[in-house]
Order: sequence, then C-alpha cells, then structure tokens
Amino acid sequence: MELHRPGVSVYTVPADAPEADGTLAWDSTTVVIAEVSAGDATGTGWTYGPPVVGDFLSGHLAPLVEGMSALDVPAVHDAMCRSVRDAGRAGVAACAISALDIALWDLKARLLELPLVRLLGACRERVPVYGSGGFTTYHDTHMAAQLNGWVHGQHIPRVKIRIGEGWGREVPRDLHRVRAARHVIGEHAELYVDAGGAYTRKQAVRVGHALAEHGVGWFEEPVSSDDLTGLRLVRDAVVSDVAAGGYGFDLPYFARMITAGAVDCLQVDATRCGGLTEFLRAAALAQAHGLEVSGHRAPHVHAAVAACVPNLRHVEWFHDHVRIEDMLFDGALDPTGGTISPTGGLGHGLTLRTQDVAEYRVG
Repeated sequence: MELHRPGVSVYTVPADAPEADGTLAWDSTTVVIAEVSAGDATGTGWTYGPPVVGDFLSGHLAPLVEGMSALDVPAVHDAMCRSVRDAGRAGVAACAISALDIALWDLKARLLELPLVRLLGACRERVPVYGSGGFTTYHDTHMAAQLNGWVHGQHIPRVKIRIGEGWGREVPRDLHRVRAARHVIGEHAELYVDAGGAYTRKQAVRVGHALAEHGVGWFEEPVSSDDLTGLRLVRDAVVSDVAAGGYGFDLPYFARMITAGAVDCLQVDATRCGGLTEFLRAAALAQAHGLEVSGHRAPHVHAAVAACVPNLRHVEWFHDHVRIEDMLFDGALDPTGGTISPTGGLGHGLTLRTQDVAEYRVG
C-alpha cells in the first residue's frame, strides 16, 4: 500500500504564563504536525520546534516518501535519514524525521485496525508519569498551585521543578524553591529538579549535596548535556540520579552518553531523536547497558511506545505539551493516579481538531 504525499501544518500556542528554565525563556510553543495517508487511513505525528521544521518536512521529506510502502516503516525511516546526509541530521532535520516517523507508525496501526500499543507489543498496560513544570518564572504561590494539582488533586506521586535560574546565578532562590516544593508535596511524593544545563561542574556538585537534604531523587542536566565528562563527575559525586539525553538527535548520541557513564537514567525524546523507530532502538541500547529510559516531553507521543519498553522508568507529563496536546487533539489521556493507559482507539488514539484550532495555525 503506497504512501500519499504527507501534509504539514504548523501551530503556535501562547503560554498560559511566562516560562523559563535555567538557560532559556519563552512565551509560546510551536508544534509541527505531519499527516500521512494510505488507502482510507491517515496517521498523525508531531514535533516541537520552529516553523522551519515544517518547511523542511514538506519540501524535502514529503516528496521523498511518497509512493513508498506504508507498512515498511523502518525502510521509510532509513530513506529519510540517508537523505539528510548533506543537510545534517541534528536539529531541524531530526525533528522533521521524527514527526513523520510518528505519523507513519500511527498510520500503520490504523491500516491494521490496531491500537499502536498492540502493534508494537505491550510490556505493561499503564505507563507511570511525573508532573513537570515549576518554571523559574513562577512565584511560590503559582508553583504551589501547580504541584498541589498534580500531587493532591490528580494523585501523581512524582513531580519536577526547574532550577538553575539565570544560568546558575540564583542558587539561594533555587534552593528556596526546592524547599517550598517539598513542603507543598509532602514527604512521600518524589521530587525531581531540572537545571537545564545551567551549572558549572563544581557548582552542580554543591547544589546536588544540598538537594539530598530535601530528598531530591532526580537531578536532570546538572551541567550541559554536551559535557559528558561533567555529567559523569556530577553523577559520581551526588546522591540523586543524574538524567540527560532529551536533546539527542540520533542513536550515536545516546551511545556516546551511555559509554561515558554520564547518566543513571537515559532520557529519550521521540519528537527529536527520529521518532518511535529510534526511541525503541535507544531503549534497547540503554537496556543492554543496564539503564532505564524516560520519555522526554510530548507525553501523548510517548504513551504507546513507553508501554512497550521493558526498561522504562516513566514519561514526562510536561505542562506545556499536555496543555497543547489536549487543545489540539481529541483523545487526550488522563494521568490521575500517576499513570496513563494508551490502549484506547486505533493508532495512538488522538485525532487533530483542525477547525477548532485554526486560530493558532501559522503555517
């Protein structure tokens, strides 16, 4: 069954409040959506990035995959990856490949009239999630309301806040916010932090020792994810698990991170790394080295594939993307109790509300 030329649409959604982490600030998020058809079925995939990702997808990848077999997703994936040799795999090209790969798996499942989780083969029926937000721009009351909603409202027993404000220049406020978060969620919920690569190596170690006093079990990107030596040094020095990998654009990236002994848990983002095809490969690579993986951002992209990975720790229930995916799609999942179940409907179970979200379309 041959693929028709994929369609592309781009939406920019304003944030519900100013947001920032340790190294970046933003007030809107752009999602690039790929739709690909064969026969009477259509699959949908998406990524988060600048509108130019959509230009690359429609101008370079769409004509390339037209006419290929809708059932042979690895072959289409390989053709896309080979085609970007001169353009470069990382960044725009990887995000575009990811969106189309996700759409292809959704299409195949719909053609076979299966939920995606059944096509891939489940290891579990429910996928653990953690609430993720706590941006450095939030005042204490705003952060408390968000954390309260997750832990005491939806009973999600693990949450993450951002620290490293101003490229690591506000450590006293970082630690104040950690103390405040622990007070809000209580002693039993798991508390995670994400520094966004803001700290220097020794600074991260000092912060890590302070985090241990508040039972922080997850220290994400204490230093830049490009500093593999630094990640390893911090990992060896602190009690919290060190996590990174969300900016990986291909399998060799994850191999380098694992070989360096840089992380306790490997983060993989299917909207960046090359879609579900590469997510599964990265998870297998991590498992071969005794590591768990965590789905980075875009929870509805990761729900089904995460259920099919034996070495999964959890998926990030990221505030921005949860809000956008609930706005753009019918079929959004419910994380009440701290897990989601991706077993309903055909494919990944989501359907784009094209008319309802037209006001956000920019391309």
